[in-house]
Amino acid sequence: MVPLGWSLRNDHRDAALAEAAERSATVAGVIAIGGNDKGVAAAVQAAGGVPVVHTPGLAPSPGGRADAALIDRAATAAEPTVADVGGGVVRLQPVTVSGKTLVVEAFVPAAVLNEDTARDWWLLIGLAVVLIGGSVFAVDRLARGAVSSARNLVDAAMAVGDGDLAVRVHPSGPRELTEAGYAFNRMADRLVTSRTDERELVADLSHRLRTPLTALRLDAEALDPDDTQIIDLTAAEVDRRRGIRRIRQAIGTLEDEVNHLINTTRQAVADRVAATEPEDTLCDASEVVRERMMFWSALAGDQDRQYRVIGAHLRIPVPVARAELAAALDAVLGNVFRYTPQGTAFEVALSRRDGWVALRIDDAGPGIPDPENALRRGQSQQGSTGLGLDIARRAAQATGGSVSLDRAQLGGASVVMLLADADAAPKQASRFGLVGRGRLARDSDRRRNRRGEG
Repeated sequence: MVPLGWSLRNDHRDAALAEAAERSATVAGVIAIGGNDKGVAAAVQAAGGVPVVHTPGLAPSPGGRADAALIDRAATAAEPTVADVGGGVVRLQPVTVSGKTLVVEAFVPAAVLNEDTARDWWLLIGLAVVLIGGSVFAVDRLARGAVSSARNLVDAAMAVGDGDLAVRVHPSGPRELTEAGYAFNRMADRLVTSRTDERELVADLSHRLRTPLTALRLDAEALDPDDTQIIDLTAAEVDRRRGIRRIRQAIGTLEDEVNHLINTTRQAVADRVAATEPEDTLCDASEVVRERMMFWSALAGDQDRQYRVIGAHLRIPVPVARAELAAALDAVLGNVFRYTPQGTAFEVALSRRDGWVALRIDDAGPGIPDPENALRRGQSQQGSTGLGLDIARRAAQATGGSVSLDRAQLGGASVVMLLADADAAPKQASRFGLVGRGRLARDSDRRRNRRGEG
């Protein structure tokens, strides 16, 4: 690649030699047509007095810059000869007339060759400075953007490493860093989803353990007493009763751990969902009831429990997460299986009115002596930790509803979860509406019985 300065210099040289060729051509033309000395002198004057006519083999003419050897060599050349001499450049053009050869010399001074070269060099220097400055500025801006993007990506990665999965980056900078930013955000989203799914899986697996645990506890309670204070027991009987006590204690401890695990994981999932999805999550209460009753029906069949599901054939949307509603229903049903004898019937019913949805679980057991205390966490008269009703109350209150306890028409306890209807604006809940329908039904039965007796 030819440097720009060298190219400009050659352009000046070529222009000066072209002008010298024109002047030589004027004199050479007069010589070629056989002009005499006077005509040749006039042509020289017309050419600005620059050309000089030499005769090869003789001494160079006065005013010329070429030496005799250079003139002789140019006379035998087929093309004009250009050579550097002291102070500039000469152009020697041979002209042959009637067998006689003359050489026309045109001298170009060095000043003419270098004319405007300094200006061109300054222009080149200025252009170089502008280009270099612009390049430095552009590179600096690109470097700043790349460094800033890389720093943000590093800070976000450190935050994720410290456990903050909510951090995201704004992809910017060069293409590679932008792609890395998008990849980082996708990775963080996958981590959030993975952690949520993992916690939900742990909660679901722990929740599924409740059914076999309930069956184990009921079977353990059906065993002989574990009292070892009777004096006339044999050593073998004492060991057997101690084994029964250990089994019951282990089942109780395992139930507590499972309840704690369910409560902890579900709360973590709920917090994460609340942070990422501010809008209410809808689910079909009827579908949840049907699904969970398929789960509990196996244990109900093993314990000879008659059950009935009412109102779960139509879609009833409620603004609560599916997993939360399932956990609340399972918690209440778990209490039914745990605190009522085997063979005790129960009923699960769904109804909706005035913008509210009532999920009712009734049983034919002994009931709850003090419903008010049973609603308080850890105050159940049956020795329960209260976790089941607490889960149900939290799910209901999240929709603006509540949980109530009453005497069931079957004779035992009646737990009613009042949830907001996602398809209608809730009205003021009436005690004698959805929540008190069991009592109204009993009063109606009493009135019909009285009329029949009358």
